[in-house]
Amino acid sequence: MSETAGAERDTGAVSKFVESFAAQLVEAGMQRMPARIFAALLSSDEGAMTSAELGEQLQVSPAAVSGAVRYLAQQHMVAREREPGSRRERYRVHSDQWYEALTNREAVLKRWEHALRDGVTSLGADTPAGRRMAETLAFFEFVDGEIAAMMERWRVHRDKTFGRD
Repeated sequence: MSETAGAERDTGAVSKFVESFAAQLVEAGMQRMPARIFAALLSSDEGAMTSAELGEQLQVSPAAVSGAVRYLAQQHMVAREREPGSRRERYRVHSDQWYEALTNREAVLKRWEHALRDGVTSLGADTPAGRRMAETLAFFEFVDGEIAAMMERWRVHRDKTFGRD
């Protein structure tokens, strides 16, 4: 493996963490293999590993790694990069992966808001179902605004706490 401190690490403890954190991600709704891949990348010193390294660490097939990385890339949680002069890809966890994942949800919220507006109109704002739909719409509009403000506060806090990357 390319881990710089790999020899100093307790591989059993790392493996236990990866599986434990992956289980938490699965419980929150993430698919099992992407959760394991993400936890492995997050726990690596470089924040990046090749498919072979991931497969070796997690004891999974290249196809399992490929499918999981595709999912994680679609969720903006990892990026693919090529080593200069090589055909091998490395998969890197974003330094701001949680920010990216959460702000990516804004597009989903916008689509839900649009659908809910249509629902209020279709059901009638004065019907019980329409009022329930309107309250749901108001909730998502509120969350959408709060996420934007919270992300700005996070950027300021991150820069103050950790400095710029």
